[in-house]
Amino acid sequence: MLGTIRAFWNDQRGVAMILVAIMLPVLIGFSLLAFDMSRATGLHHQLQKGIDGLALAAAAELDGRSDSITRANRAVTTLLANQTLYSEQGAGHTLALADVTITFLTGIPASDETTLTSAGVDADGVNWASTDPKVVSLAEVTINASGLAKGAGAFATIFPASLVGGTDTMDIRAQAVAGFVQSICETVPLFMCNPFETTDPSTSKTIQQAFATGDTYAREFRVLKVDSNPGPGNFGLVDNNLSSLRDAIAIGTSGTCYDRNALTTKTGVTLGQVNTGLNVRFDLYSGSLNKNNKDFNYRPASNVRKGQKTGCSKYDPVTDNTALPLPPGTNYVDAKGMSDAIDSQGFWTNYWQINHGVAYPNVPSATNPTGTKTAPASRYDVYKYELSNGSYKDKSEAPTKESGEPACYKGDTPTPDPDRRLLNMAIVNCIANQEKLNGHVQIKPDGYVSVFINTPVQKQDNSKDDDDASANEKPISLEIVDVDGGFADNTLVDKAFRNEAQLYR
Repeated sequence: MLGTIRAFWNDQRGVAMILVAIMLPVLIGFSLLAFDMSRATGLHHQLQKGIDGLALAAAAELDGRSDSITRANRAVTTLLANQTLYSEQGAGHTLALADVTITFLTGIPASDETTLTSAGVDADGVNWASTDPKVVSLAEVTINASGLAKGAGAFATIFPASLVGGTDTMDIRAQAVAGFVQSICETVPLFMCNPFETTDPSTSKTIQQAFATGDTYAREFRVLKVDSNPGPGNFGLVDNNLSSLRDAIAIGTSGTCYDRNALTTKTGVTLGQVNTGLNVRFDLYSGSLNKNNKDFNYRPASNVRKGQKTGCSKYDPVTDNTALPLPPGTNYVDAKGMSDAIDSQGFWTNYWQINHGVAYPNVPSATNPTGTKTAPASRYDVYKYELSNGSYKDKSEAPTKESGEPACYKGDTPTPDPDRRLLNMAIVNCIANQEKLNGHVQIKPDGYVSVFINTPVQKQDNSKDDDDASANEKPISLEIVDVDGGFADNTLVDKAFRNEAQLYR
């Protein structure tokens, strides 16, 4: 009997079946788990692509205007309205608006290792979320824990995790953060100090606020370059990749695109280059630029009336009032760099009578940002009126007999589109950034404006040539006709902007 028991104990026949029976559930479980993980990874990858697209669509609308968040939400809603299938793993994996959380952010943590919740709060407790459409620049889109049309369990596993105390579902929580990036390409490498900035924040205005309330309309602004302590009434230079600042200004483009939020200042360039470049637009070719008077890139505006009898190399206005440039403003304040606005139709009486020989026809205020048509016309309004009805060809009084038609340019006939007397340039709060303006330092501009150049730049010593730096320049005279951002007319400056959205997380 004992021998029989010993023989049975030592008999190993069939032991493999026992081991297989024990290990089979384990092997099947690991296989199912591996299969589930593969499915989850594939689904996460496909959902991530969809969430990336939603974040990019939302971020592309965050341009700082008052309706930017509204437009961003609409973009996401439109993409989701057709029940987009974001997975090849069954019709249940569709995304609806209720399945995602959209949060708008003013920034993100510097390190990608710092996690960010769907509410915009990072692991350090910093809240980046905001509902102000003018300050948000990033969109965070997260799939909710109960996301996807399948319900609370977004992803049903094959592995029966409930048998070992788990759940048979798996949440796939893809998240993406995209940001709005704006750059401007068609701009000259100049910045103008904000004439509405003051040392008192309660009275200081952004250039967009001043434009929206009509404070910029029909005022003459004068800007002069200074090498230290710039403020209202001054301008400065922005770094560019062209070898000649003069040519950049004459052509009308800096030769590079600038980040909307970051400019690098430039020093060490004489104002003579700015003067010479600007005056090309008035049919004046100083120094070596006289060889460019056939080049279309250096063409003048179609209307170059400037109160000058003859001459192609420098601005030398007549003094006998037989021809007049666009008139300067009244009550000019040097500390602010601007005059009063034009306050009556009578402002234009002499200009029109001398240059056109008839009474002033009360030109409408076509570009007033407040929308009123009853205010006196600005200089830009009158200039455009002269172009539109052909009166720029009228000759002024004898003996000057000046017209607005270019005479020194010998190339193809210039056209009013694009308008060569309009320039896009940056506006900087020079009081707040005074320490950063005298070197190659990055600053954030207050905004961008489209300015109309009223007259050529004249020398203090007008016996010297325009490109002679020793003669010293008088200020640049201009009007502001449009701004960027939510208050803009969206007709001039915004055409030069390039809007892009890019993924950050």
